Amino acid sequence: MPEVNMRPRERWFAVLTHRKPDRIPMDCWATEEVTRKLMEYLRCKNEWDLWKCLRVDKAISVRPKYIGPRERGLDLFETFVPGAGQSDTDFYGCRYRDIKYGTGSNAGVYRECVYHPLAKYRTVKEIEEDYKWPRVDWFDYSVIPAQVALAEEYPVMAGGYEDPFMWYKYLRGDQQAFIDLIRHPEIVHHCLDRICEFRYENTARIYEQISPRSSGMVVLSYVTEDLGMQQGLMFSLDHIHEYFLPRMKRIIDFVHNHGGFVFHHDDGAIRKVLPDLIGNGIDVLNPVQWRCKGMEREGLKRDFGDKIVFHGAMDNQYTLPFGSEEEVRHEVRDNISILGEGGGYILAPCHNLQSNTPLKNIIAMYEEGHKVIPQ
Repeated sequence: MPEVNMRPRERWFAVLTHRKPDRIPMDCWATEEVTRKLMEYLRCKNEWDLWKCLRVDKAISVRPKYIGPRERGLDLFETFVPGAGQSDTDFYGCRYRDIKYGTGSNAGVYRECVYHPLAKYRTVKEIEEDYKWPRVDWFDYSVIPAQVALAEEYPVMAGGYEDPFMWYKYLRGDQQAFIDLIRHPEIVHHCLDRICEFRYENTARIYEQISPRSSGMVVLSYVTEDLGMQQGLMFSLDHIHEYFLPRMKRIIDFVHNHGGFVFHHDDGAIRKVLPDLIGNGIDVLNPVQWRCKGMEREGLKRDFGDKIVFHGAMDNQYTLPFGSEEEVRHEVRDNISILGEGGGYILAPCHNLQSNTPLKNIIAMYEEGHKVIPQ
């Protein structure tokens, strides 16, 4: 029998090591607008109170403090808060502006990149002569132990690679970035090396502060690249093998060698590349968008359930924003029955809960997840 009344960290560790927890761990990803509405509705003072109220086993992110050049003041290691007066320029030199969507109670804000600092360059030589890449000494890592102490009984999310090609698109512009894959591979390789080296060094500095192998903490590192669309892959398998998998493997090996687990986020229909990702060493797959082609839950569990943990699978293209409360509860039960059979599942929304998601559906998701005992 699994231990009863596990702490969130223990619950995650049981699942990550393919043992049965006392109940399915539950995580929460939400926009700032949704988090604020939930806190107001449930009368929670802060996010810590909210996680306890919803009985969410939240993975808590820890980050260094930006102390670099003032002209690059938007610290993208921090959570963006709409309207908080943050700088428009990040530490890569990309510029952003607020994009509003929805109306009334469903209104929200996303910050989108509108200036691409490497778009004007035609060669690697031009980039290196004129562009200043961010460095890890622009960050203060001494703040991390205090953040870890606040996490207490929760798992910690620390370091890793966050979508290197997404940052490449911000630097070059979306259209040019995809053209570069074929016409300017030398620029792609050079910039991805720069982006990934910075992230690798950042992860190493964070791990120096937290020592996951000797500290007893459960530490996950976010290693991700959005490779899929609704019906298939966004890139050819050849390009995935050339540009992405080798760079992922380096950070994955580092995380494993230092006692951490690899959390891999990858939207869309990625069934064709999943064996390669598992071969690379990912431990957790998010978001499991099971309505996408080839991502049926039964097949994923059958073929890969003994190798990886599934995280997410609560559909926010239809069920959470537009389904009934009973449809939400039914999907929770299905997910736990299919993906959680024998262990290996963490219940969470497939992506950030959006501002058009009824609060009753969110609350129903976590209520039902707490009730269902894994088999």
